[in-house]
Amino acid sequence: MRNVWLLTGCMTGLSICYTMLIPFLPVYLLELGVGHDSVAIWSGVVFSITFFVAGVMAPIWGRMADTKGKKLMAIRAGILIGISYILTGFVQDAWQLFATRALMGFANGFMPAAMTMVSLSVPKEKTGTALGIFQTGLIVGNVIGPLLGGLIEAVVGMRPVFFIAGGVLFIASAVVFFFVKEPHMGDAQPVKTTSFREDWNFVKGRKVLTDLLWLYFIMQAAILMLQPILALYVGQLQGTMEGAALLAGTILSVGGLAGTVTTNIWAAFGQRKGYFKAVFYALCGTGIFLFLQSMPFGITWFGSLQILVGCFIVGVNPLLSAALAHYTEPAFRGRVFGMATTANQFGCMVGPLFASGVTTFFGIQYVFLVTGVLLMFVAYQVYQRRVKAADAF
Repeated sequence: MRNVWLLTGCMTGLSICYTMLIPFLPVYLLELGVGHDSVAIWSGVVFSITFFVAGVMAPIWGRMADTKGKKLMAIRAGILIGISYILTGFVQDAWQLFATRALMGFANGFMPAAMTMVSLSVPKEKTGTALGIFQTGLIVGNVIGPLLGGLIEAVVGMRPVFFIAGGVLFIASAVVFFFVKEPHMGDAQPVKTTSFREDWNFVKGRKVLTDLLWLYFIMQAAILMLQPILALYVGQLQGTMEGAALLAGTILSVGGLAGTVTTNIWAAFGQRKGYFKAVFYALCGTGIFLFLQSMPFGITWFGSLQILVGCFIVGVNPLLSAALAHYTEPAFRGRVFGMATTANQFGCMVGPLFASGVTTFFGIQYVFLVTGVLLMFVAYQVYQRRVKAADAF
């Protein structure tokens, strides 16, 4: 379990850095001179370019993780992401921010490499528990990051946040280099060198894997439909953008804190009753409460519902990861987690662009309405295709 705890600690640091920055990029764009009338579009663009590039690179990094080593890929990603954060702190306009966000996408790959090492560092029957611990680290980061980022932004502005994040990434890379051990695959088949086409044909031959990849895509699209506009929505609800970043960070942190209470409950429920059944319930709850958040009844209403969203949404990704590990041989796991990352990143690319369009033409609250309805529909499909058919593990 040494690897599990070390990698969870590193991932907590990365999660803090990510959530210190991502919800507040619209505020940073305003500081860079982007007008209020175009900040939603620019937010979608600078979010999406990262995930587009990351989605293209993820299968390449995943294959290299299987052939060259997961530890090496985690170190590579950590160092390059740290460099991209520091460069982002020096940008002077929106186009330079666009370029550094593209570099960040190229550098991506720490999480799938770390997640693969976590899944290989424990016996198969403990995979769900190990990934639940790993997810707890992410949730802790999600709790601390928005509040810390909002506080720093309120005191000294956005730029120092990027420099701090870069330093944390370098420290995490050093921890992996010196203390994390490359996990052994035991009696698993040796890794074979295959093309992406061969890998994809293998995944297509297993319907459960394609279903999981679609769920990764949709879930990340839904999450990233919301993150870029959260601070703007909070500003709209309170009638001013003054203090909106700090308040949005506080609301996200409270929701994340609620998630830390339920994340291991979801992992245990999935191992006992079936991963897809647990995903069904988590998606239902998330969709219902996001739909209710579209009703602009004030900050208290929105923040209270965010606590409930946090309790449910936290279950989805670790359940998907545990199911993916269960249905995949160890020798192929780095590549399939790479494909899951591709699905994640393309979802992250589509989500902000779609949210920008909905915000521009209809209004911010309709993003929450559409996202809630989408997740409830996906939950229904999971029930019909996996739970009802008794095809879930």
